[in-house]
Amino acid sequence: MERVRVLVTGVYGLIAGELCAWLQAQPERYEVWGLARRRQPSARAPDQRSLEIADERFVLSDLSDLDQLARAFSGMDVVVHLAADPRAEADWESVLASNVAGTRHVFEAARLAGVRRVVYASSVMVCWGYQREEPYRSVAACRFDPAAAASLPIVTHEHPTRPTCLYAASKVWGEALGRVYADVHGLSVLCLRIGWVNAVDTPWAQPGLAPIWCSRRDVVRLLELAVTAPREVHYDIFFAVSRNALCWVDIEHARQVLGYVPQDSAEARRPAPAPPAKGSGVRS
Repeated sequence: MERVRVLVTGVYGLIAGELCAWLQAQPERYEVWGLARRRQPSARAPDQRSLEIADERFVLSDLSDLDQLARAFSGMDVVVHLAADPRAEADWESVLASNVAGTRHVFEAARLAGVRRVVYASSVMVCWGYQREEPYRSVAACRFDPAAAASLPIVTHEHPTRPTCLYAASKVWGEALGRVYADVHGLSVLCLRIGWVNAVDTPWAQPGLAPIWCSRRDVVRLLELAVTAPREVHYDIFFAVSRNALCWVDIEHARQVLGYVPQDSAEARRPAPAPPAKGSGVRS
């Protein structure tokens, strides 16, 4: 089987580094390159992770130089675009440079280089505004009864987007731009609306985010499925979230199209209750 040549942008970030290491561990299937604006882990990456990328497979670049990106993408089958300013509070200048202009450069460089597919990292935050109304507001506030989970209306990729910040709006732009490059230029574009992924890999650091938590293992698996999806999957949008009881976004679509079966859930990662303190008067 011919190996897939994959380039990962923002390779020293949290998710990108996990994906790069996972693909590198399968050298019979993948040839992996990385691109980043500096050769050091991002602030969000796990402290203990060691990512080894050979010099000949690493490109030092930001997203501002279209010509350099096109040269870096030459010969690649798939580009996984994970580089971005991920901050919800990011100002317009940073969002414009990294997430708007930078994303356009990635798609255009992929077109110029003859790349077959771009896997674009979007965000569940493109639907964040749904949490302003019930029942999603109660879910985010940890007031929704888990016993009623089966009645929770699910937001799908066909619902209107509802971003609440410039970062999320820039991700809507990326999805729309991907549609342009798919329909007009024939580039395969798969967009993943990634849920809450964190370095400590737990949903309970912020319980209100547990419903849209995605484990590092699950997000990497879905990214790999997007890389290897059949050619007839030309353009689509998928939510990258683990199998959480109060998940209010649709992961069934990813199962039907890509075969995504999340391995983790917020409930399975719930910490055990702390034992009562000595002398508290509580009997076991």
